[in-house]
Amino acid sequence: MVKKTKEEAQETRNRLLDTAEDVFHRKGVSQTTLNDIACAAGMTRGAIYWHFKNKVDLFNAMCDRVTLPLESMSEASASEDVADPLGELRETARYLFQRVATDEHTRRVFDILFNRCEFVVELGPILERDARVRREFEQRFERTFRNAIKRGQLPADINPRLAVNSYHSFVKGILRSWLLEPHSFDLQQDGNRMMDGFFDMLQVSRALRGY
Repeated sequence: MVKKTKEEAQETRNRLLDTAEDVFHRKGVSQTTLNDIACAAGMTRGAIYWHFKNKVDLFNAMCDRVTLPLESMSEASASEDVADPLGELRETARYLFQRVATDEHTRRVFDILFNRCEFVVELGPILERDARVRREFEQRFERTFRNAIKRGQLPADINPRLAVNSYHSFVKGILRSWLLEPHSFDLQQDGNRMMDGFFDMLQVSRALRGY
């Protein structure tokens, strides 16, 4: 009986997350209230508070469902023991493009993060979370680039910090462009080719050399 109750609670939690994802995507994060989500889910606000502290907690849980696997991949690829750090970094981008292109939850969450999360005071904790996650990714990617330099996959004098910022901007730019106009290019095929071009550029760019 207890096991069934836990399963039902998890089902309710997932339903709330699915509903929040849909409402955030339609209305924008700042314009969405917990009452909006409760009504759309056919539940009470009390049901939301049973699982989540507030809207920020609900938003973070919604994001974690799709970003935690990516965080695990980026953490693994940052290990100094990885023999092909650039190959692992390419796979991280390929996995992200594949998930956004083929998984509805991943696509909507990234669209919310990029295009429907307004810069208003109320969303301060959400924006702070976004900045924290971005810093964590950048730290991992810098370890990856330093490992690539050590293993001779990149020029010895390339600036890891600039390379990381370029990589982050490049991936984010591809995703944002595709989310705004999904029919303008094939995210998986063309996106992967663009990333291959980025890594080719790292080998020859003089602007990214030096400290």
